[in-house]
Order: sequence, then C-alpha cells, then structure tokens
Amino acid sequence: MPTTQQLQEFTQQVRRDIVRMVHAVNSGHPGGSLGCAEFFTCLYQEIMDYSTDFSMDGKNEDLFFLSNGHISPVYYSVLARSGFFPVAELATFRKLDSRLQGHPTTHEHLPGIRIASGSLGQGMSVAIGAAQAKKLDGDNKTIYSLHGDGELQEGQIWEAVMYAAAKKVDNLISTVDVNEKQIDGSTDEVLAMGSLKAKFEAFGWDVVEITEGNNVEAVLAGMAEAKSRTGNGKPVCVLLRTEMGNGVDFMMHTHAWHGKAPNDEQLEVALAQNPETLGDY
Repeated sequence: MPTTQQLQEFTQQVRRDIVRMVHAVNSGHPGGSLGCAEFFTCLYQEIMDYSTDFSMDGKNEDLFFLSNGHISPVYYSVLARSGFFPVAELATFRKLDSRLQGHPTTHEHLPGIRIASGSLGQGMSVAIGAAQAKKLDGDNKTIYSLHGDGELQEGQIWEAVMYAAAKKVDNLISTVDVNEKQIDGSTDEVLAMGSLKAKFEAFGWDVVEITEGNNVEAVLAGMAEAKSRTGNGKPVCVLLRTEMGNGVDFMMHTHAWHGKAPNDEQLEVALAQNPETLGDY
C-alpha cells in the first residue's frame, strides 16, 4: 500500500508527463488532465483491483471507463506508470501510427483502454452495460467511470442515469470532475446545470461529495465511502471538486488551458513547479 507521500510524488511525475506530452506535439488537453491527476493516481495505485495482464473481458477485476476522453494525457501517464505499457511510449503521444491517440481508441489495442471515448456523453452507458454484465456473470467487482461536468450537458448522460437507477445498477461508481470549466468558459456561462447533487439524487442515485479533489487523502477517503455504498440498490455518483490545471500556477483558475499546449518557456515553468520524482520518459 503506497504512502501519502508516495502518492503525491507519483502525482507530481504524472503532471510532468502531461505537460511534456502536450508540449511535444503542440496539441492536447492539459487543463482537465492536471486537475484529475490525484484521482487517477489514487484509482490505479490504491483503489482498484486490476491486473496489468490486460484482457478486454476484465473478469474478476474492477474496470474503469474514461468518458471525457480528451483528458487522455493523464490516463496514458498513469496507465504507463502503473505497468500497462512502457513509460517510454508516452513520447509517441498524438504522433502518426502511435497507440496513444489524442482521444483513446481500441483499434490500436493499447493495454488498459476499453472504449473509444472521443465523443462525449457515451461512457456512462458503456459503464452501465459493463456493470450489468458483471452481475449476470456473478462477478462482484466494481465498475468505475469518470465524466466531465460540462459533459453532463449531453442528453444521453441523463437517459443513462435514469436507466441505472431504475435497474438498480449498484455496482457502479461514476465520478464527475466538477471543475466548473469547459472549453468555451465556465459551465454556468455555457449552460448552467444547477445542483448536480440534487439532480443525481432526484434520479435515484446515492451521492458522495469530495470537496478537495486535489488532495490524495481526501480522494481516498471519499472513494472508500463511495465503495461502502455499493450493493445497496442504487448506483453511486461521486462529485469530485477539482481545479483545472492544478499544480501549474498559470494554468489554474481559468478555462484557457482546456485544450492548449504550453510553449517552450511555459513548459520549463511548469516542470520547475513539479520536480522529477520517478524519472522522465
């Protein structure tokens, strides 16, 4: 079991990976990736029960589905550093013939990737299907998914949310990254959604709130609470409050870095704020 310090050091290295990857090809989505670094670190280093001997059937292991696929840099970094594929392969991000496309794909057969998630709004439906398959197979493992708060503006999400509650899909923990920002501005400016907690509860879900989503101890505690609520007839939603661009001061408190790569000078500033801990690729 990793210590808090080890999880923080892992997260710090993941941040280095993210900014280096998007800088190298002047393309990608660093903002949401940086904001979710603690979540992915905790998920793959502590929370989930999985095998790096990857198979698509995923029997007898917890499964994760990334719905907001544009934050692929954080996903790839954590998968590589958790042993799914060589860390050196991060250097191929978004390049021709790379398995690490800008949005995750399955036809490249990259270990750890279970769905193509370039189109927003679809991951919830896939996660629910996987959760129901687990139940039919007598497999008591848990399905995890991650969604952006702006993604919840997609109508398919709410059809899926309604279905999961109606069918008592209670082996599902769906986390929403509530950073209150999307590509064109704040979520309130683009399309205000009101209280997400009230909405999910009204749809029949159990809701856990993690108010410090960029604190590894808070993430671990909140996700443990979410896990304790599974198996009780309701799907579980985790509202994870994060800061877009967290860990790189000039990327924080703005939506501007949703899909923008740092230049050479900005990269050096970002790396200086996140010293190397596990070795760069």
